[in-house]
Amino acid sequence: MFKSRVTRSALPASSLLHKRLQDGDFLDCFSVASDLPPRRAADIITAFPSWAMALVRLRGMLVAPFGLSRTGPEAADKVGIFPVEHDSASEVIAGFNDRHLDFRVSVLSENGRVSLATWVHRHNLGGRLYLAAILPFHILIVRNALARLRHASA
Repeated sequence: MFKSRVTRSALPASSLLHKRLQDGDFLDCFSVASDLPPRRAADIITAFPSWAMALVRLRGMLVAPFGLSRTGPEAADKVGIFPVEHDSASEVIAGFNDRHLDFRVSVLSENGRVSLATWVHRHNLGGRLYLAAILPFHILIVRNALARLRHASA
């Protein structure tokens, strides 16, 4: 039973996000039992349900006056709204840099588990306030995404 639950976990040692991590950065990681490859898992994770899309649209409206990106930069390869910067057989990393913070999400598949990690490097007070404001929603969305992934894997 435990293996099928969404659990908070350590960032797997093989993740390329370790290269980005600096003192003071935010990092969280959750995982669930799944044998899906990372790109397929990332596609499921970023297929947000309507309530999460409503939150994303609200976020876009709220940050627009501050000059922050509403949908992320254009890119030839994206998962959801996030530009892909790394895509291998074991890990997909996507995200972008903005005025207030840089962020990347990692979807890593190994040993029958998929881990979803979020790394954030805050540039200024705006980045710290932004992260504090969205964190409860971030955790809700991540847990929901991995629960949907678990059901898709069954």
